[in-house]
Amino acid sequence: MQPYVSSRLHGVPGPFTIKKGGSMDIRLHCVGGVIAALLFVGWQPARAESSCAGLLKFSAPGAAASIEKAQELPAGTLSAPPGGPPASLQVPARCRVDGVIGAHTGRDGKAYGIHFAVAMPDHWNGRLLYQGGGGLDGSVQPPVGATAAGDTAALARGFAVISSDSGHEGPVFDSSFLADQQAALDFLYQSIGKVMAVARPLVTAHYGRAISHSYFVGCSTGGREAMIAAQRYPGQFDGIVAGSPAMRTNYSNLALRWVTVALNAAAPKDAQGHALTALALSDSDRKLVTRGLLRACDALDGVRDGMIFDVLHCDFDPQVLACKGAKTDSCLSAIQVKAIKRAFAGPRTASGRQVYPGFPYDTGIDFKGRGIPGLLNGATIPVGPPPTGTVMDVDAAAAIAHDAGEMAGDTDKWTNLSSFEGHGGKLIFYHGMSDPWFSALDTIRYYESLAADTGAGTIADWSRLFLVPGMGHCGGGEATLDRFDMLSAIVEWVEQGRAPARVIATGAAFPGRSRPLCPYPQHAQYIGHGDSESAVNFACRD
Repeated sequence: MQPYVSSRLHGVPGPFTIKKGGSMDIRLHCVGGVIAALLFVGWQPARAESSCAGLLKFSAPGAAASIEKAQELPAGTLSAPPGGPPASLQVPARCRVDGVIGAHTGRDGKAYGIHFAVAMPDHWNGRLLYQGGGGLDGSVQPPVGATAAGDTAALARGFAVISSDSGHEGPVFDSSFLADQQAALDFLYQSIGKVMAVARPLVTAHYGRAISHSYFVGCSTGGREAMIAAQRYPGQFDGIVAGSPAMRTNYSNLALRWVTVALNAAAPKDAQGHALTALALSDSDRKLVTRGLLRACDALDGVRDGMIFDVLHCDFDPQVLACKGAKTDSCLSAIQVKAIKRAFAGPRTASGRQVYPGFPYDTGIDFKGRGIPGLLNGATIPVGPPPTGTVMDVDAAAAIAHDAGEMAGDTDKWTNLSSFEGHGGKLIFYHGMSDPWFSALDTIRYYESLAADTGAGTIADWSRLFLVPGMGHCGGGEATLDRFDMLSAIVEWVEQGRAPARVIATGAAFPGRSRPLCPYPQHAQYIGHGDSESAVNFACRD
């Protein structure tokens, strides 16, 4: 899966004044690329309808932006954005402004530009939230801020919410826009800054007062965009939540091809001799692996409950399931055992260098429900056809993956967040341990690098990582608690100085059950007494 997004605040002059109907005089100033309202003189609140319609004439100095629509929308329900649970979201009455930044025609004759939307609720809490995208973006999703927000989306809480297509329009995995240089740059890293340069003064003009705090929340591509926000725009955001970040998709896609090739060795062939990857393991084989995994690791967290919270200490070896004689439904063939072990170990070069981390053994690896199937079903590769052979030249694949164009938007190497940390910024990561697209071990690797470069003793003061057992890519799983509120956690940390020592998770897979998600390297451990279905009877322990 490809991810990406970001941008910049160049060319914004200041100070400058926005006047509205003679009743509002807002003095704005640009400091270090951040637009802030400094003075409000004689402002009288206008009726919401005229205030919203008046934004059709809004312009941000230095930004090649045009407002295409400004309309009042009533309170009601919206369908959850793609990737979320199939539910309806309650949204308040709001002013929605749609616009485009940097509209141009590419050499391919297609129209490009960063389309964006800003939803501003009638009852504003003073906060701004930038909502991350998904896939290769390409569309403006409803600006509601539902990602990792528990039961109440950001818009319903009173946040003004931004959404954008990152600079192009098209299907979620259509990469043809990369032929246009500016569209590629906007997608890779420029669009966030450009949108913020317009959205911040727009929100300020609408409400007639300054934004108190700015946040970014996203998962997958949105998680990578969240990292871009911290790495390239350290002064723009006070709090950032990066879920299952797509940090380096060339390499994660390489790893998915590796998984496919490994499983192909145990798969039957079609008439053309191509491996049927999904048939490498039968339904009973996959369930056998899950049962063996639970026997080995379920009780590590103090209770047998069908979940493994101490995943990183799970020492499961598929070899224990190997048949001692002929293959039956109660054991795995030698070639199946070898294929599983090879797939989950991750790709290595001929010299033994690990190109991308392996994948952890977790309860979601057999997942076949809504969302992306678990890896035991064969890797789902979002870009390009899956390999049908049983051999892979990792050295050659790694050389191709080491592409400068892709790396312009990668986020896995940059760990200097001193400016973001220095102004009081807080950063939360979360990742599903059964994610079949981006290994949670890669996010752990980045977080440990961040800790090492920051100072291991101080990283927890401003950044924390939460691992979610059983959860697939941004949600889903047969044995997981994938509903949690990271938005409240980041807001309380930024505004009240209360670092998240635990975040409570629930989920449809286990009605009535709750567990704490703990900051890495801790995990939830049952204290040995009390109701094991309740989070209050679990402690966060190393």
